[in-house]
Amino acid sequence: MSLELLVTLGVFAPLLGAAIAGFFGRRIGDIPSQIVTTGLLFFSCAVAWTVFSQWTWGHLEPFTVVVSPFITVGDFQSNWSIRIDALSAVMLVVVTTVSSLVHLYSWGYMAEDDSRPRFFAYLSLFTFAMLALVTAADFMQLFFGWEGVGLASYLLIGFWFKKPTASAAAIKAFVVNRVGDFGFALGIITVFWMFGTIQFAELFPLIASKAGTGWEFLGYTWSALDLAGVLLFIGAMGKSAQFFLHTWLPDAMEGPTPVSALIHAATMVTAGVYMVCLLSPIYEYAPTASLLIAITGAVTALFAATVGLMQNDIKRVIAYSTCSQLGYMFFAAGVGVYESAMFHLFTHAFFKALLFLGAGSVIHGMHHEQDMRKMGGLWKLLPVTYAVMMIGTIAITGLGIPEIGGFAGFYSKDSIIESAYAAATSGHSAAGYFAFIVGIFAAALTSYYSWRLIFMTFHNKPQWTEEAMAAHAHDHGHDDHAAHAHSAPDAHDDHAHDDHGHHGPLKPHESPWIMLVPLIALSVGAVAAGFVFAPSFIGHHEAEFWRGAIFSGANNHVLHDSHEVPKWVKWSPLVVTLLGAFIAFYYYVMREGLAKRMAAKEGPLWSFLYNKWYFDEIYDFIFVRGAKGLGDLFWKIGDVKIIDGLGPNGVAWASLKSAARLAKIQSGYVYHYAFVMLLGVAGLLAFAIYTWGA
Repeated sequence: MSLELLVTLGVFAPLLGAAIAGFFGRRIGDIPSQIVTTGLLFFSCAVAWTVFSQWTWGHLEPFTVVVSPFITVGDFQSNWSIRIDALSAVMLVVVTTVSSLVHLYSWGYMAEDDSRPRFFAYLSLFTFAMLALVTAADFMQLFFGWEGVGLASYLLIGFWFKKPTASAAAIKAFVVNRVGDFGFALGIITVFWMFGTIQFAELFPLIASKAGTGWEFLGYTWSALDLAGVLLFIGAMGKSAQFFLHTWLPDAMEGPTPVSALIHAATMVTAGVYMVCLLSPIYEYAPTASLLIAITGAVTALFAATVGLMQNDIKRVIAYSTCSQLGYMFFAAGVGVYESAMFHLFTHAFFKALLFLGAGSVIHGMHHEQDMRKMGGLWKLLPVTYAVMMIGTIAITGLGIPEIGGFAGFYSKDSIIESAYAAATSGHSAAGYFAFIVGIFAAALTSYYSWRLIFMTFHNKPQWTEEAMAAHAHDHGHDDHAAHAHSAPDAHDDHAHDDHGHHGPLKPHESPWIMLVPLIALSVGAVAAGFVFAPSFIGHHEAEFWRGAIFSGANNHVLHDSHEVPKWVKWSPLVVTLLGAFIAFYYYVMREGLAKRMAAKEGPLWSFLYNKWYFDEIYDFIFVRGAKGLGDLFWKIGDVKIIDGLGPNGVAWASLKSAARLAKIQSGYVYHYAFVMLLGVAGLLAFAIYTWGA
């Protein structure tokens, strides 16, 4: 079988699984639906790793498989294609690896849900849309995949649709992303207007010739490439939850935990980063757009890290962590090191999926409890989950020793911070120093809130009681209607919640092995993905690895310069990471209860961060209430009083009043009518005499 055919089958396998589980799941049953969808995902994963290994260690050259015509309108033509190069090879591995492990994990997590075929169909549909996005050879297929993951995320976030908060979160994610997608669509239109093509292979060689091209509008000359770059980045802001369009991401935690891992770890939210790196030929000639990307990414990294400090929901802490790490990726791309941005995307997929699924294991073991304030002392009861969460925490905090090594996050995060400094000192980016300072500060905050999660969840005195857990599990089941998975009753727990609704005291318990195996597999990536692939992604062999998939301008030497930064720059991330970890240890272990007492005072800084910079309240006031007020204005004043008042209702009122007055003339007496007739005859005779006399 040729590699082209194998890749084609690998891309479309999840779609087949989604169709089988979606259309025939009720007929074939839960287990067959799970087997089909998961098996096809592991097939796609095997294909992806085959392509990636041949690309990395073999001699595979870029190629494109044209599957069929997609859209043809006049001179505009789009084909459904599968593009294989370094970028798509990396994304194929990321998407299929995380998705296949999430499918397997969901066997345990969703074990008691009665809509498993629908859930697995949505998962597979989401994966297919993401694969269509990352293998697109033109903007039209890219947009199809872009909107496809938006649809699938809406279905997955709102999977428990009988739960009002889940439905609201799904709608919020869908609406906020439409705002970004409007800009994205305008960006695609701008590119087609400028170049007359949306095919990447035709477009990229033409960009240099358009550098400096202006566009006259409102008396100003705007850089056309900067305009296209900014509009396209607005789409990335929505999909990747950047500052101003980030509000949907934390609320998306209302979906099942496997959904959180799939959407927030490696797939949908990284689509924006992938798109910016793919369009590096545009952004290398669009300095204003690149500056905007760098500043937005840095601000997002700082904002999300500060908000993550105060969150108590274990999944929301990790969600804001995702938002912050995406900020790192974007400011890396903004200062010109697209390679480091993609490397952090790659390593982040492993440890963030590990943290989300690990959090799901904690929630599962705590019988659906997500509030870290009600946990504590779990490391003995959930030993495997504790171990993998520790690995994920070390990886995300970037703990490592320069020139020696560390876990995955150490290599990619430090490369971004060092590159920001190099971009500043070389004068390549005006946002370099800002991004560097924010990157260092955000690294300290990341360490603090990550270790805070570990200490509150697994250490300290237990804040749970068996009776409280039983009551929470019972209430949770009633509230959700289609609740989270329940594990089988533990053999060592005589009071476990059973399938018939009886409940008694409950204890935290470790998850079944069907959930732990994916965690262990992701742990391997969280440990090894950095030192194994750093030479290929950002090392001295990076040009050989990327082979033109990422374009760097003649003056862009930032990645090379990042290897030569001063030692204090290399050691700064380690220092602030240790400082953040120590502060968390001091507040939550050495002085246990101190942070809780400080939070109880609800000071202004605590309130500001706990309420997420009041973005939801501001948006509610400006957009929700503003739209409602504008609607009321047009409805109550414009429609009811003006249009209806002067139009239909006004005419009807005049007719009614006139009829009422005329009705009084109808007295019913014959002599009244005779008198009126006499007046009429007299008037007629007068008119005739006047006319004849004239």
